[in-house]
Amino acid sequence: MTSVYDFEARQIDGKQVPLSKFKGKVLLIVNTASKCGFTPQFEGLETLYKKYAGQGLAVLGFPSNQFGNQDPGSNEDIGAFCVQNYGVSFPMMEKIEVNGAGATPLYKWLTKEAPGLLGSTAIKWNFTKFLVGKDGQVIRRYAPVDTPASIARDIEAALAA
Repeated sequence: MTSVYDFEARQIDGKQVPLSKFKGKVLLIVNTASKCGFTPQFEGLETLYKKYAGQGLAVLGFPSNQFGNQDPGSNEDIGAFCVQNYGVSFPMMEKIEVNGAGATPLYKWLTKEAPGLLGSTAIKWNFTKFLVGKDGQVIRRYAPVDTPASIARDIEAALAA
């Protein structure tokens, strides 16, 4: 696999989506959770999406229940939570695993392309973010503590590239 466009994901409603659908866009890919201290970041992600979608940004949320059982609900429950509590309008994907043997191929690729601290490929917690350029290549990985607002400048640079 050579770019993000080589992968597919399943939307929260179960519909399969080739990520090549987003070719030419800047992507912000985030593993999310509904019951996490970082859950309010949904608001910031939605703000980024609304501000930059017209310029070519797509935010993709991937719920995961791998960290402290913080997203135990069904895909339907997660989708409803995101819309009702944070007005999420960006694409939410089905719940996945981001670490271990069950990690999706997309996340295995993302973590290989942009390792974390000390070269670790593991996702440490919910709301780890990956910025992907228009060419489908990973630009940077952001820690859960990095707020959506704090990466706006990098998104702007990627959109201008």
